[in-house]
Amino acid sequence: MVFQSSTYGKVLVLDGVIQLTERDECAYQEMITHLPLCSIPNPKKVLVIGGGDGGVLREVARHSSIEKIDICEIDNMVVEVSKQFFPEVAVGFNDPRVTLRIGDGVAFLKAAPEGTYDAVIVDSSDPIGPAQELFEKPFFQSVARALRPGGVMCTQAESIWLHMDIIEDIVSNCRQIFKGSVNYAWTTVPTYPSGMIGFMLCSTEGPLVDFKHPVNPIDEKESQKFIQQLSVCRRLQKGRLVPKKIEKIFKSSKELMKSGIRLYWIGHLSMDHGISQWLNVL
Repeated sequence: MVFQSSTYGKVLVLDGVIQLTERDECAYQEMITHLPLCSIPNPKKVLVIGGGDGGVLREVARHSSIEKIDICEIDNMVVEVSKQFFPEVAVGFNDPRVTLRIGDGVAFLKAAPEGTYDAVIVDSSDPIGPAQELFEKPFFQSVARALRPGGVMCTQAESIWLHMDIIEDIVSNCRQIFKGSVNYAWTTVPTYPSGMIGFMLCSTEGPLVDFKHPVNPIDEKESQKFIQQLSVCRRLQKGRLVPKKIEKIFKSSKELMKSGIRLYWIGHLSMDHGISQWLNVL
């Protein structure tokens, strides 16, 4: 289902669960993509499991070193709906490096030759029904086998506020399988349950991967050119959410207020959230 909301623009809902909105989708797409790809030098071959809306493809395409992007999405309707109603998200499908396969991601990975990919990004729905397999040990074993030595995986890993039992199982499985780094990261996405979502970041045995220290930054000029071409998240480029309780602090500083960033004063945000968001801008 797709509907128009008063605050978040168009909203995509699958099986009664919000998948993305026009306003905050970039928070998820950017994190699940750039955390792994910025952590290894010169990635060339990337596999996306799920991600039928095209947002992860859009972000992967920002890396000029990428030569091949495979995506396996089980539901072709998601792809078609995204192209029709969310063209700024689905624009990733237009990249000539992309090969789309409609089918079961679990089966696709089992058939993938060993050591094929530099990175595997698993943009899955919640572990219910067919998606349950994407959170289990055999699937992670297939991912590790398909990665080159020192290759990386990033997978959607639920919310620490709601799903600690699921996260504990994911962490346990990944620590048994991935002999490089195993890390948990998270980001805020206002329209997701609890307002946040987590990611598992793992690497295979080989060259050391430190997810906390990027080694492959996106070229700033290329990035800005890409954003201008695709009109990605223009609302969020022009504004930042800031907690109401620190409004006086910001307005008393001419330096902070002259940046041209539009501030949205929100009463229920924590001070930590607002300051962190602002520091990211600076």
